[in-house]
Amino acid sequence: MGKAHDIAYGSGDGNSGGSTVYSVIVVPIDSSDPGGQVRLAPGETLRFGRATADGRPGFLTIAHHGVSRRAGEITAVGSHWTLSNLSRTSTYVVENPEGAGEHIKIAPGRIEAPIPFEFSRVVLPAAGDLLSFDIWAPRHDYADETATGRDGDGDGCGDGEPTVHAFPLDRSKRYFLVLAALCEARLRGAPHAPLPTVDQVVDRLRPLWPTASRTAVQWNIDYLAVKFRMKQPPESAVCGPRLNGKKESLVSLALRFDLVREAELAVLTAAPAAVLPGAAAP
Repeated sequence: MGKAHDIAYGSGDGNSGGSTVYSVIVVPIDSSDPGGQVRLAPGETLRFGRATADGRPGFLTIAHHGVSRRAGEITAVGSHWTLSNLSRTSTYVVENPEGAGEHIKIAPGRIEAPIPFEFSRVVLPAAGDLLSFDIWAPRHDYADETATGRDGDGDGCGDGEPTVHAFPLDRSKRYFLVLAALCEARLRGAPHAPLPTVDQVVDRLRPLWPTASRTAVQWNIDYLAVKFRMKQPPESAVCGPRLNGKKESLVSLALRFDLVREAELAVLTAAPAAVLPGAAAP
């Protein structure tokens, strides 16, 4: 396995003679001082809750009457970390601030739930309030395709048909512009933002697509619904049920499978000539 991020954040402890490799950094509530951050090496655990640390190492105090005295534990495990919810009644939520609403729920009593996010926000419900603190886990391991002989699709090398992509998208086409415009607000840090109307999409794309119209944008939305197999094509003999919430379904699927990423929103500001017409757009 190739280590994409294996970063030494601290100095040696005097025993090993080398540097300590911290794979997790915990940023306490309202902490703006890097000195207040807690760094964990693989195998180390940080406990948190309402109880005071009283000089105990490895304890993060959250001074709120709605937080359990021993609320939970964070453990660094190499390329990820785990969260234990020691509350008897409260579900904790771990959000991915870069994931357009992506989150994991940790049920009461759940021990060592693995968290895969590089940037995380742990949200604790506390007597009518929502408290949160951040966790950074910059070390992620990925397969080295050159060393393992993989072909990029995870099939290994050798003869045979290539893997067919589940959602083939041409990012130079107008339908991708429409999809990016639909996903934009949620990818830019507002995961619960209402989706733009067709008229708003037209206005957003007009600098890139001067002839954009309601009819053309709606055609591309319908085309994406067929492309993602959410509805049958118009020429199909099987019409199927009417698809309600089409835009919401498209955006939900696109964000769930990373079909549009925040970096790809750059297409919305690209030079107009860089975007080609859709295959059969009106």
